[in-house]
Amino acid sequence: MKDRLLNSLKLLDGWLEKNNWKGYDPYDLLGTKLYLQMLSLRFSYENTKYFTYPFTFLSRNCPKLMMKALRVRPQHNAKALALFARGYLNLYKKFGETYLEKALKSLNWLMENYSRGHSGYCWGYPFDWMTRIFIPKETPSIVVSCITANAFLDAYEILGDEEYLNVAKSTCNFLLNDLNIDVINEDVICFSYTPLDQFHVHNANLFGASLLARVYKHTKREEYRKLAEKAVKFTTSYQNSDGSWYYWAPPDKLPYLIDNYHTGFILESLYIIKEALKDEFLYDENLEKGIKFYRDHLFVKETIPKFTPKLLYPIDIHNVAQGIITFSRLQELNPQHGEMAEKIAKWAIVNMQDEDGYFHYRIYRHRIDKTPYVRWGQAWMLYALAKMETAS
Repeated sequence: MKDRLLNSLKLLDGWLEKNNWKGYDPYDLLGTKLYLQMLSLRFSYENTKYFTYPFTFLSRNCPKLMMKALRVRPQHNAKALALFARGYLNLYKKFGETYLEKALKSLNWLMENYSRGHSGYCWGYPFDWMTRIFIPKETPSIVVSCITANAFLDAYEILGDEEYLNVAKSTCNFLLNDLNIDVINEDVICFSYTPLDQFHVHNANLFGASLLARVYKHTKREEYRKLAEKAVKFTTSYQNSDGSWYYWAPPDKLPYLIDNYHTGFILESLYIIKEALKDEFLYDENLEKGIKFYRDHLFVKETIPKFTPKLLYPIDIHNVAQGIITFSRLQELNPQHGEMAEKIAKWAIVNMQDEDGYFHYRIYRHRIDKTPYVRWGQAWMLYALAKMETAS
């Protein structure tokens, strides 16, 4: 397995280097003016539920043709660069200088290309996107910002450069000063997704909590610990009896959706907080229940990631990558988690890695979408495989 894993990493790294770490994204087409105008019309009039269907059908089935027609170009993405940095830093720990230059190149790009006009370092997506509200490109989000700040924390812990810790501390200022924090009561809070919304999203809330906890570990700043604990209380209080979490949290009245990779995000964040707070972490039971649900209901034979507890297809590379990352991190709790990470990785290399080195986007029931989305698939897989290589 080790030889196969290392060969897979080298193939993927070679493809990324050849493409200058740039690429397309599933949201490129969904962020075009044409689609957003269509979506606006759909939301403005009754009986237009399927108004955008032709566009989404063509985007799903003919993405390359649509990107060419709409003149979409490959570009760098902050989240992808952060994941590249984290992956290369892990590889540097094991294999030495070969990968350090690539990690530093990614970190330098991130320090130069952050979202200006906020209380600290923060990052967003290079495309417009629509959720319940319109989010303009480069609007900083808690998810992108925390993943990126964690790359700088990795660099600080591995290289010892205080500048990298200062970047992560700066991102904490963004969380505390620019996001909309819903204070439920004196012991419970929830972080918003961006400065523009009032959303309650469990995985996003815990991304913020885990960053604060990890920075607290290095700074011993009590405010960070207290806020992290308050955010954890919010999310753990809404854990379902079977151990799962819905994507949205009250008071947001939205579809009750449980999916694979967002569940993985929640579990990984809880474990990071557990590592940082040590004996002060009081949510082991929540973590164990969540892990059991994740293993039992979101994977087939502890190998193939399901999209939701009830749906196998599409088999998505993001779910694959997060499964590897989550179980690699959790193996300190149970060696069987590490074995599961290896099973998932082996299956993905055999079934989803292209001969050119990149990983396919999705396997549908009757076809495979081989589009090499960089932020959605390649960046996550580089980090996932590197994380497992380091943990093994």
